[in-house]
Amino acid sequence: MSTLPNPVPQQIHAYAPQETITGVVERLTFYSEESGYTVARLTRSNSQDLTTIVGSFANIQPGQTLQLTGFWREHPQYGPQFQVINYKETKPATLTGIEKYLGSGLIKGVGPVTAKRIVAHFGTETLEIIEHQIERLIEVNGIAKKRIKLIQTAWETQKAIKEVMVFLQGHGVSTTYAVKIYKQYGDKAIATVTHNPYQLATDIYGIGFITADKIARNLGVAPDSEFRYRAGLIHALSEAAENGHCYLPQPELIESVIKLLTTDTHQPTEAALVQIIKDMALKDELIKERDGDVLLCYKPTYFHTEENLAQLIHQRLSQPVVTDIPRVRAWLGKFTTSQKITLSPQQQLAVEMAAYSPVMILTGGPGVGKTFTTHTIVSLWKAMGKSIALAAPTGRAAQRLSEMTGLEAKTIHRLLEFDPKTMGFKRGSDNPLPQTAIIVDEASMLDLFLAYLLVKAVAAGAQLLLVGDIDQLPSVGPGNVLADLINSGQVPVARLTQVFRQAQQSAIITVAHQINRGQYPTIEPINDNPVSDCLWHGGGHQPEHGVQTICQLVTDLIPRLGFNPTNDVQVLCPMTRGIVGTRNLNNVLQELINPKSSDKVEITRGGMTLRVGDRVMQQTNDYQREVFTAI
Repeated sequence: MSTLPNPVPQQIHAYAPQETITGVVERLTFYSEESGYTVARLTRSNSQDLTTIVGSFANIQPGQTLQLTGFWREHPQYGPQFQVINYKETKPATLTGIEKYLGSGLIKGVGPVTAKRIVAHFGTETLEIIEHQIERLIEVNGIAKKRIKLIQTAWETQKAIKEVMVFLQGHGVSTTYAVKIYKQYGDKAIATVTHNPYQLATDIYGIGFITADKIARNLGVAPDSEFRYRAGLIHALSEAAENGHCYLPQPELIESVIKLLTTDTHQPTEAALVQIIKDMALKDELIKERDGDVLLCYKPTYFHTEENLAQLIHQRLSQPVVTDIPRVRAWLGKFTTSQKITLSPQQQLAVEMAAYSPVMILTGGPGVGKTFTTHTIVSLWKAMGKSIALAAPTGRAAQRLSEMTGLEAKTIHRLLEFDPKTMGFKRGSDNPLPQTAIIVDEASMLDLFLAYLLVKAVAAGAQLLLVGDIDQLPSVGPGNVLADLINSGQVPVARLTQVFRQAQQSAIITVAHQINRGQYPTIEPINDNPVSDCLWHGGGHQPEHGVQTICQLVTDLIPRLGFNPTNDVQVLCPMTRGIVGTRNLNNVLQELINPKSSDKVEITRGGMTLRVGDRVMQQTNDYQREVFTAI
């Protein structure tokens, strides 16, 4: 057995000291027109060696002289790099520098040959001439008035970029955000930010209320500004959506916003926020809906999507599927006999409901036969001549559904044909799914927006079966669609409650039902001869104890139970950082399960080492290569 590691030390955070360097950009290795992210090579003033600089730039060209503030870091593959935090452009000091700067492509209408002529004529005064007496360019051989106009426009554009960057950086805006702001608003950036800095939180990805509020304070915006109050209300609703809520009751919303907007010198009043909410509702910037005596506040998108989803489902329920029930029962009797299977009365009713329900929910806890019932429904629909589509919110769930039914199952995104170019779906009301029966498993994970897009893509007359357990994984996005549909009483629900004998033998299923009933679960503690499939380890409350326990299980208990730690084990944890986060645990488990060896090829990227034999997880879908996440 491997020796357990010593308690893992706390992570040390080292902050590199900032410094300022100056140099001339020699070439661009990479530049993103969209984000401004840049990797470039710089010749520093005090050295002939090339320095790699990395950061965000509004516009950067070879020949520019830059003063950069940042810090040094070591890239595992490319060596030392200077990470830029802020920068400003300075005028090149030498004739060669001026010539290179003008001919770099930065100024439209001036290439290397024209730049050489201009500098030869005006010398070190070149940039001052262009700035203040640009009409004198007519003195240079080969430059006509039309080209001077072109050069003047390009020069003014560069001046505007510099002015915006200097303004934003002077008010505490980082270079990364300053570039995004300029890309969004162009030469209107200063006017937009000055008028309403909170607009940034709406328009620019990555800039939220907190960042916009900081910028606003630097600009001297009053803490009781109406812009601030409005942005705070929207931010509070967005935060609620992050926690799964489509709306907030007005009292909760006001309480959250007062907490958010209170400073050392200012606290919003409830009356002021009530008035702002009324005004926003009149302008459709916020939707108010009454539920009894309580006002519910929605962001408009959430309200309209929820309303449209309800209307769609109601419309489908109003168009029943014509079915010969006696014939279905006769088929079911023959099918169960031929397959030598027995359905419980609840399962039998569920299969019959699936024959005639345009929209239906099959639900129940673990071990009650949802999988078996779904398989039988698929067989019935095949016998009825229906074309069937199977889907689930995640790749892993789709894979299980496929194994269970013997038919291909897809993620909902693949079923609806997600298009990464438009970030939308090809399937919808104008281009519905061709199948006449659709099954979606693990429907508890459907959020409001995905559920709406799914239902919208189901063709008129087609049937939709949602399978799930509301006590299982909820949706990541806002909405509690499956539970709300069940609780509405409007959608036919087949609820399975009978736990079958084989399932009763699993402690995992027994414990799950105990928890759902509000009972304290009975779990066997870890011992030398465990017999249960659900064990409890209660020793230790520190993160280090958690790591030691995982190591102990992987190296001792799991092999004794007959499982292979390399292939049969997956550790779940709720965070990425820290001692019991994924980053540290991956390193610890790698050393236990797949240690370094001279016969194993390995590669290091971004501080992480991967070697042959490691298990990896696809975290981002690649729609072009059809590589999809497995979770």
